[in-house]
Amino acid sequence: MTDANKLYKVRANEFVFSFGAKEVAAVDLIKKSPLEFNIIKDHRSVNATVLSCDASGKKLTIEVDGESYEVEIKDTLDQMLDVMGFGAATTKQIKEIKAPMPGMVLEIAVAEGQAVNEGDKVLILGAMKMENSILTHAGATIKRIVVAVGQAVEKGQVLVEFE
Repeated sequence: MTDANKLYKVRANEFVFSFGAKEVAAVDLIKKSPLEFNIIKDHRSVNATVLSCDASGKKLTIEVDGESYEVEIKDTLDQMLDVMGFGAATTKQIKEIKAPMPGMVLEIAVAEGQAVNEGDKVLILGAMKMENSILTHAGATIKRIVVAVGQAVEKGQVLVEFE
């Protein structure tokens, strides 16, 4: 997908909207300081201050003209991960890992009660003659392993639950 066709999905408090390169080009953004900006769109000017930001830069708290907004920005990859069932895993606390595709459990690399860190391998899922390592996306403790080696699983089926 070219940058001109890239679509961003944004949630600001309860409002959800999308925008692309055309909408970005229609906005003038002036950086007043590292955390303060002036935004001009359609001959309207507003001041914005970044109050907090996570390490990825995709979750922010922004104050615009005295009103605070919790903002989450999802690019094409983030949206694809949501469709595959990994969207909930991007939060700090995850409850379960679901199969991203149908396949066969080839290996389980964790045990119940084990603490895991972000990026640790949980299991290997065989699908379409390929081995796919399923990793954790946040630190957690394994509550229950729902599947067994050799078991066939469907897309979206819970594989592992976390405490």
